[in-house]
Amino acid sequence: MEPVSWDYRFSNLCNFKCRMCGDMLSSSWEAEQRKHDMINWHDPKNNWMKPEIKKQIEQFQSTQIEQEFAQAVEEHRVEEVYWVGGEPLMYEQHWKYMPRIIELGDGPNVYARYNTNLSRVDYRGINLYRDILSRLRDWQICASIDGTGRIGEYIRTGLNFDKWLENFNQGIEISNHPRQVRIDFTLTLPGLFEVQRIQELARQLGVGILAKVVFSFSPDIVLSPLALPREVLDPWLDELIADSEGAMQDVLVQLKNRPTFAEQWPDQFEEGLRRGKNRIHRLEKIRNDSFILRDILSDRKEALDWWDNI
Repeated sequence: MEPVSWDYRFSNLCNFKCRMCGDMLSSSWEAEQRKHDMINWHDPKNNWMKPEIKKQIEQFQSTQIEQEFAQAVEEHRVEEVYWVGGEPLMYEQHWKYMPRIIELGDGPNVYARYNTNLSRVDYRGINLYRDILSRLRDWQICASIDGTGRIGEYIRTGLNFDKWLENFNQGIEISNHPRQVRIDFTLTLPGLFEVQRIQELARQLGVGILAKVVFSFSPDIVLSPLALPREVLDPWLDELIADSEGAMQDVLVQLKNRPTFAEQWPDQFEEGLRRGKNRIHRLEKIRNDSFILRDILSDRKEALDWWDNI
């Protein structure tokens, strides 16, 4: 049997530098790392960025990955496609092959899913909603947003919240059922201040929330809520849980039962927090941030005191 469902992440091309992301999932992150000499070339996990290996990867993507998908499109085989990145709406491939599926008359047979920062819905005269999604059997957009206004724009460098909201509302206008357009929320440390605002936004828009916690594989990921000490984290979570519901409440409750950095890495967390804080400061300087993490934390004294004492 030949494949009819596709999940191709053509590259790490992305126009955002979300602070909980990194170079493997964002070309903007990769460019910043290269420009400021932040890549550890002795770490094998960074081998993919070496020029000779990157060239091989790009050639494979062009001659193998893309060609397989192009052939499936021309053979009318595509029944489902999941667009994710990087940022899929920055991919030339998306704006080439989705209109081609429509042109071939296969739209009524296709289900398309997207995980996107939703910074772009128009490209060279093609509108995502009008010209593509409205002509498919069904579709779903999980639109990433981890905070509103200034905090959201701090977490996701590149975000224009007003533009995101405009693009999101376009999707609501053509949606036929509530699963088609949803907020994809990743909970971070600064995002704790945004839990209630994200829930209120979802209520105003009449959409659901997909919620998860930022990954924290080591104690230097200071943008994780689990970086906070238990005596600061738990009372804060209790307040948020009392005013939450659904998926958001589930994530907050689960967070109370997960070990903090101090509990998981008792001998390493202090040094990890120092490394993480230094990295945050370096990025804020590189990105010329006028609104920084300390400004966000200043709205909660216990969190600010913890930050200042790292």
